[in-house]
Amino acid sequence: MKYQVIGLMSGTSLDGLDLAFCEFSRDENWWTYQIHCAETIPYNDRWKGLLSTLESGSALDFVSTDIEYGHLLGRLTRSFIERNNLIPDFIASHGHTIFHQPGKKITSQIGRGSAIAAETGLRVVCDFRSHDVALGGQGAPLVPIGDALLFHEYDFCLNIGGFANISFQTGAKRVAWDVCPANIVLNQLAMQAGHDYDPDGTMAASGFVDKALLETLNTLPFYSLKFPKSLGREWVVQYILPVLQDSGLPTVDLLATFCEHIAIQIAASAGLKRDTKMLITGGGAFNRHLINRIRHHALPEIIIPDALTINFKEALIFAFLGVLRWRNEINCLSSVTGAAKDSSGGAIY
Repeated sequence: MKYQVIGLMSGTSLDGLDLAFCEFSRDENWWTYQIHCAETIPYNDRWKGLLSTLESGSALDFVSTDIEYGHLLGRLTRSFIERNNLIPDFIASHGHTIFHQPGKKITSQIGRGSAIAAETGLRVVCDFRSHDVALGGQGAPLVPIGDALLFHEYDFCLNIGGFANISFQTGAKRVAWDVCPANIVLNQLAMQAGHDYDPDGTMAASGFVDKALLETLNTLPFYSLKFPKSLGREWVVQYILPVLQDSGLPTVDLLATFCEHIAIQIAASAGLKRDTKMLITGGGAFNRHLINRIRHHALPEIIIPDALTINFKEALIFAFLGVLRWRNEINCLSSVTGAAKDSSGGAIY
């Protein structure tokens, strides 16, 4: 059985909307995949502002933006389909996370699935996290089952997007967790210097690591928690940004120090395992300075794949989660999230 699916992904780093038209098929043992075409559509200033401040708006703001954003996703997807002459079976949409507080059983990804379906005339699978949170889980990370079934040749799968998250096999089960904030902080720091991001980590490479700030970051209580654990924007606002602002350091030093922090936390998550391979995807894979610092601290061999995989692995995997949901098969692992049981999450419109 083959499935042709469009995966939609919007990350906390606010780079834009990722769209990937993917084909999946299964033999007796493994799933295989192909990304036929993909692109990222940047957000304009209005949408960047809305998505970055919606958490502090009113309930009416939240509901109306949820619906408006769903119609936006639908229009962008319809245009993507028309430009590329695609015939997808359905759409799988992650949406954009506004609230993620699983300890309070709260997680919310806007982009109303009914609006996407109305704009495209296609079936839509969305809201992948809510069921797991209702079962007592973190609702994140969700990518690990895709890592296990599509990227099983790697010992570790690391994605560096708004947050860095890692997954790997231990015995018979898959484990994963959010490691630390990444581009959600690095991009915000770069914006202070008038840039959308720090190309190749050039600014970070020109700065100096502040040992006192690095120690403060590395000793935040989250890092001593056992998995399952996950992070949201709210945590960054409460625990990271005030520490950076109070340091009084130049932006380049903040970038250098935070890159070092990310590298140290990733190395600690990978553990003392030599002769292993770590696949790195997400926008952070293009940050040469950050990758060099990870290589310095971590023991596994670092594998940087082709640009298509780097940029669109998350959209690919959410398309795949949609396939598993469509087949009513497990797409969320309790070994990863801490939920009461494995589940098949996602609402279908």
